Amino acid sequence: MITNKITYKNIHNRFKLNGYHINLEQMYYVAYSFIKEGEPFEQHVGNFLLDWFDEKSYIELQTSGTTGAPKVVRIEKQAMLDSALATGDFFGLKPGDTMLHCLPTNYVAGKMMFVRSFILGLDMKFVEPNSDPLKNIDETFDFCAMVPLQAKNSLEKLKAKKIKKLIIGGVKVHKALEQELEKLPMEIYETYGMTETITHIAAKKIGEKVFTVLPNVKVSTDDRQCLVIDAKNISKDKIVTNDIVNLISDTQFSWEGRIDNIINSGGVKLMPERIEDKLSTLIPRRYFVFGQPDETLGQKAVLYVEGEPMVIEDAVFAVLDKFEKPKEVVFIPKFNETATGKILRTESMQSIGH
Repeated sequence: MITNKITYKNIHNRFKLNGYHINLEQMYYVAYSFIKEGEPFEQHVGNFLLDWFDEKSYIELQTSGTTGAPKVVRIEKQAMLDSALATGDFFGLKPGDTMLHCLPTNYVAGKMMFVRSFILGLDMKFVEPNSDPLKNIDETFDFCAMVPLQAKNSLEKLKAKKIKKLIIGGVKVHKALEQELEKLPMEIYETYGMTETITHIAAKKIGEKVFTVLPNVKVSTDDRQCLVIDAKNISKDKIVTNDIVNLISDTQFSWEGRIDNIINSGGVKLMPERIEDKLSTLIPRRYFVFGQPDETLGQKAVLYVEGEPMVIEDAVFAVLDKFEKPKEVVFIPKFNETATGKILRTESMQSIGH
């Protein structure tokens, strides 16, 4: 697709916001109205729109803080535009397609939904981001993006085919939810990405293991087996991640876990995400596995479960290999999490003095 004729100030003539065609001049009016008279979630939109259409060539975005302190990164608007075009190509979006926007716009995923809509010419309905976005929705939409909690709370509406094509990101899709989503009569994709990659750079259909990258993206691994992303339209430099992957080709990979989380227990390297995946349909609450110091083993695997103490039968751990079985189970009343729903493991443990 030719992109050099399209600039970030282009607004497609098919773009609609909540049923109204809006041009560049009207976009400023909408932005000011949101800021002056809107709800807090609308004020975020207004501020973003003014930032997008100003004279600067970049936008400053805040990372979610999942693996460290949140930080501000500077992203070129042209790179965001190119990302929007790649998403359109990958998911087959065309001018006039209807889209439901239900993500918070103070984070990159919500911002990119706006960019996609006015660059690709989508007919967008924008609603307040909450945990049950389809609750008061009667229309049917061609495209929507959600986080897993929203998808979980929307299962009944999704069964009624309210969304034709759904992408889910922000947090890994839990296996129990994945099994529910596989039953639905629609196209559903789990996406892979981060703020630095301007949301997703790869996607896979729900139920599949292998991610396929979007157009103009290539992937490789470093000597740690961690993913390296080469997306020149997004970043001049290669993006080196801490995500351990199984590389299938320069366009496909499967995600295995985070190198930061690996537990070295008695010389055996344990991957918490692999353990969590095996337990995913057996523990009816949120949980995670983390390594803690141990005099004998160096590190031991500890299972942290959200909520009040409960009995977890030993048989639950039969699905695990001998060395994977947690040496301790600890209950945390409420996990700490980012605004996008990612569990902050370290902060959650620190909340109970671990």
